[in-house]
Amino acid sequence: MNRPHDPNGTPSGGEQPVLSAALYEAGLPVDLLSDEQRLVLSELTEEELAVLLDIKSRLDAVEPEVQAHGEIAGGALF
Repeated sequence: MNRPHDPNGTPSGGEQPVLSAALYEAGLPVDLLSDEQRLVLSELTEEELAVLLDIKSRLDAVEPEVQAHGEIAGGALF
């Protein structure tokens, strides 16, 4: 998904970087990122994207436990 870009870090032609649908499907808040951050994500290799999505999945898997502790202890422990 590598795309040419100018030295200022924006895609050539002034277009928005094209992001993998997998990023949206994983629930990553890509619409809240800066253009520069979106550009970095648009240039990920398939292997890098797989690693990012795996990490996101593992973080999501432990999220309820962390949230439960925060609710029980009022967030004092975290």
